Amino acid sequence: MIIIPARLASSRFPQKVLTDIGGIPMVVRTAQQVQALDEVMVAADDESIITVCTDYGIPATLTSTTHKSGTDRVNECAQLLGLDNNEPVINIQADEPFIEPEVVSLVLERVKKLSKQKEKFVMASCYNAVNDETAQDPNLVKVVIDANHNAVYFSRAAIPYNRGGGANYYGHIGIYGFTKQSLHTFCTLDDAPIEDIEKLEQLRAVYHGLPISMVKVTSTGFGIDTPEDLERAKEIFGIE
Repeated sequence: MIIIPARLASSRFPQKVLTDIGGIPMVVRTAQQVQALDEVMVAADDESIITVCTDYGIPATLTSTTHKSGTDRVNECAQLLGLDNNEPVINIQADEPFIEPEVVSLVLERVKKLSKQKEKFVMASCYNAVNDETAQDPNLVKVVIDANHNAVYFSRAAIPYNRGGGANYYGHIGIYGFTKQSLHTFCTLDDAPIEDIEKLEQLRAVYHGLPISMVKVTSTGFGIDTPEDLERAKEIFGIE
């Protein structure tokens, strides 16, 4: 199951999930990008989002307006749907209208593999290589990976610090996969100090010693946080 959390309010880009992209609302375009991979459900906080999704034939359900994060919204939706505890749940933000289906598929397959191995906690995400200049951007989250392909740490800073030269930088792509049970476990963990400092909720799992399995991918897509991001994306992907 792919669940897309969609919140109407956005301080930097008001009502961005309903913004028109080539004649299609952003949240709908995101859903259309991945609907061939698995069942898709939009978890919305406002009836206007549900109306738009319904107009395009995209399933959507209303969730609480008080969630702290999109992951909490996805967890509520998974509970409402009554999914099996071992069901893979992929969390894709509604502002990822250019995400490649191949990237999502790789995360989904990693979740299925870990689930078959009877891992107690299943959480997966993905990353790609970025250059030194891009790594300096605090809006791009960086990640360090261990020998078992698990995340060691995520940061808005350029990590690792390139004191010895020759550092490789990896940019985190904010797609998360869980089993339904592990999703619920994650959402019941206490917030972590490093999570609040960096404003990165995935650090909650790192802080509590839970593995995040990382998949290396190739991706040119990126999230839309501001109107400027949208204009840049339209130029890159040739959209009027």
